[in-house]
Amino acid sequence: MILRRIVLSLAAGLASPLLLGACGSSNGSGSAAPAAPAASDSAVSAPATSAADGGDGSGTGSSALTTGVTAEAMDGIGTVVADDRGMTLYRYDKDESDPSKWTCSGTCTKTWLPVIVGDSVRTSGVAENLLGTVHRNGRKQLTLAGWPLYRYNGDTGARQANGQGKDAQWYAVAPSGQKAAETG
Repeated sequence: MILRRIVLSLAAGLASPLLLGACGSSNGSGSAAPAAPAASDSAVSAPATSAADGGDGSGTGSSALTTGVTAEAMDGIGTVVADDRGMTLYRYDKDESDPSKWTCSGTCTKTWLPVIVGDSVRTSGVAENLLGTVHRNGRKQLTLAGWPLYRYNGDTGARQANGQGKDAQWYAVAPSGQKAAETG
């Protein structure tokens, strides 16, 4: 009987820190809470604008929310916008007729992952007044100068721009919302 109490007490003692640690590290989205922005960063509330469903509308890419964007200098294409993980962000020329509406849907979103954001986005080197969102299946896709933003699944690490000029329609986006310089 005493041995059983000792074993149960030991098990409870070992499990308690693990359970408390798991409870304190979640922000409800299944990932750790983002760090506080650096002094040079600013948080922007991303206003939503409506968008038509450009097809079946399925696919919001990675379920991880982007919490910030930054301007990054990259060899060969100049300064581009990257997400909080350093992944290059792209714009799609087919959105040209109305860039406030997204046109990449269905199988397109398996290659070009829409940049999904929460209510605010930290910025560094990107003009706050150029950021916004469009509604995408109940979520918010980040826009820059009205252009919906995407990640390319061919970029496997930070500071890559393998999607630059892809199909003569996809371009890394500059902090102004314009296409980044084409590679030579």
